Amino acid sequence: MNIAIVGASGAVGQELIKLVEERDFPCDTIRLFGSERSAGRSYTVKGREVTVELLEEGDAFRDIDIAFVSAGAGTSKAFASTITKHSTLMIDNSSAFRMDEDVPLVVPEVNASAALSAPRRIIANPNCTTIQMVVPLQALERKTHIRRVHVATYQCASGAGASGMAELEQQTHDYAEGKPLEVKKFSHQLLFNLIPHIDVFQENGYTKEEMKMYNETRKIMGSDIRVSATCVRVPALRAHSEAVWCELEHPMTTEEAQEAFRIGEGCILMDDPAQQVYPMPLDLSGRDEVFVGRVRQDLTDPNGLSFWCVADQIRKGAALNAIQIGEYIIRNK
Repeated sequence: MNIAIVGASGAVGQELIKLVEERDFPCDTIRLFGSERSAGRSYTVKGREVTVELLEEGDAFRDIDIAFVSAGAGTSKAFASTITKHSTLMIDNSSAFRMDEDVPLVVPEVNASAALSAPRRIIANPNCTTIQMVVPLQALERKTHIRRVHVATYQCASGAGASGMAELEQQTHDYAEGKPLEVKKFSHQLLFNLIPHIDVFQENGYTKEEMKMYNETRKIMGSDIRVSATCVRVPALRAHSEAVWCELEHPMTTEEAQEAFRIGEGCILMDDPAQQVYPMPLDLSGRDEVFVGRVRQDLTDPNGLSFWCVADQIRKGAALNAIQIGEYIIRNK
């Protein structure tokens, strides 16, 4: 098994390298690819020094079995044919192909078997906020159908990449030293602020990020579920949070929902309000699971349920989900 990581120097690329080592991903060789900016850098992977190669057209992927690609939608579209032309399987972390009918959109805890049919040799990794939400939703869906969801996201700086984290850290340092705060990555100052604006606004008043949650959830769950989202950038460094309200086909008690989450694949129930136990991003950065708490019945709807969830969007929301797809394919090929 020979694998490649495209976009190796980015935040998700670096996490992919870590996960290949941590999970002992089965591979004989690993190659790293990147832009002109990162080509020539070296990283240690499984005890070997690997130099980042320039991503360019040609036959570099001829002997690669799986390529994990995290270099942005533009790069994915431009190089998809180069990566897949010798039957390399491209597991793509961008938005480039997610809604294409002939490209499976996969969260292994929900629809792993979809990864086994990839006619274009491309599998899409969903948006981080969608991944985090559908894992606990699937735990409920196994008990009763979910008709609709309202969700408010609280998305940390690292959702905008390493430069997003760097800007929040720099604003913190500059504020402490009484210096003017620079705003480059986000539409407004993030420090001491909340920004209800992630990605570009659409004609219907929702942002592209919010519409991703609507469209991707339906495709992954293979359901008529309706989703209305408000996505907010918050001044936390890493791990996204979501407040979720569900309308179920049949009512479910709080205890039944907690048990569903407790046994749900990829979920960890963290729900003891009396002891001030609930998921928080400060505690859960670097973890693999989706943590669920504040489970309760919705006071406005007898079939309603509310919960709060937190997950590291660089790991489960991006790199780990891709690695899990690769592991599933290897186990089932």
